[in-house]
Formats: sequence, structure tokens, C-alpha cells
Amino acid sequence: MTDFTSDAPVSRTRHAPPKREYYAYFVIIFLATLPLAFVTWGLGGLRRMEIPEKGPFARAWTQARIITPHIFSA
Repeated sequence: MTDFTSDAPVSRTRHAPPKREYYAYFVIIFLATLPLAFVTWGLGGLRRMEIPEKGPFARAWTQARIITPHIFSA
């Protein structure tokens, strides 16, 4: 009987991450978080009576950058 566990072939090729799929998910998540980012940005501005430092697009972009890698690490 042959034991393949001790002399298993080592694959040295690295697979590139699926960038198109990542960017597709990123865009979908960005567009989904954009309305909520506008609402929280507006409510934050009304509560403090000043324009928040981080705009709604930056908030949505940050949320998409946080959520998208969690999908691919699962």
C-alpha cells in the first residue's frame, strides 16, 4: 500500500483572488449602504447642528470595505 501523505506533491502556484467577484460584491454593498449612510449623516448633522466631518459617501465606502472581506473570509 502506498502512503501519499509523506511525499505529497507541493503545489507552488498561487491562485489570484477573484477580483471581479470581490469588486462586484463591493459595489452591491456600497450601493446598499449608501441610503443608510445619507440618513445617519443627515441625522448626525441635525443633532449637532453642524455638518459631520465624514460625508455619506465616505461612510458607505468604509462600511463596504469592512463588510466585503467578511464575505470572502467565510
